[in-house]
Amino acid sequence: MQIQDNVFIITGGASGLGAATARMIVEAGGKVVLADVQVEAGEALAAELKGKFVKCDVTLEADGQAVVAAAVALGTLRGLVNCAGVAPAVKTVGKDGPHPLEVFQRTVNINLVGTFNMARLAADAMGKTAAMDSGERGIIINTASVAAFDGQIGQAAYASSKAAVAGMTLPMARDLARSGVRVMTIAPGIFETPMLMGMPEEVRGALGNMVPFPQRLGRPAEYAHLARAIIENVMLNGETIRLDGAIRMQPK
Repeated sequence: MQIQDNVFIITGGASGLGAATARMIVEAGGKVVLADVQVEAGEALAAELKGKFVKCDVTLEADGQAVVAAAVALGTLRGLVNCAGVAPAVKTVGKDGPHPLEVFQRTVNINLVGTFNMARLAADAMGKTAAMDSGERGIIINTASVAAFDGQIGQAAYASSKAAVAGMTLPMARDLARSGVRVMTIAPGIFETPMLMGMPEEVRGALGNMVPFPQRLGRPAEYAHLARAIIENVMLNGETIRLDGAIRMQPK
């Protein structure tokens, strides 16, 4: 799979892991369509990268279709990297009573249903492109989390949604094998995302110290680096890769 001259969709592309991935794609000679609900940041980054921004709620079919249409209009769609997601922290039963059902449903809807929605639409479009010499037509990279395996207190909604993304990887890869579309998932540990960087410096330092090595927070560029390796290595398919410095999350 070549990045040069091909088009890649990045959901959650306006910031964090998605923005770093978009920069990597453009630096490697590719074109990007940024799909996000953050309009101002998304339009600014798209202008900087000479790409395209489409306001997108990943849970909506019409929004997903608009993103794929924009990508196809830009050139040959070869990839989708799903970085859009939310991470609430609510206990199953807390001081104020049981976990609000709407919070759980929203988390699953964005993190899981939104990921599947974008994957199915992009895969359909990629499957209609001409195959490369290897027979490959496209690559889908989804984002889970180490919480999928080591969910902490207050992460029932987040961990279950990300575990489902990891669980979807192999069957989706098998589904799309006949189309020449690969499916991989990255499960990041504790990374320097906008949500985390809003925490006090001492809290970020304590979190970084939990990582065996390197003893720091992960950097978005490191996520993008792994995404590039996945894109370019045709044998990587149907698997979830932990990107976490060997951390195993404690209960809290």
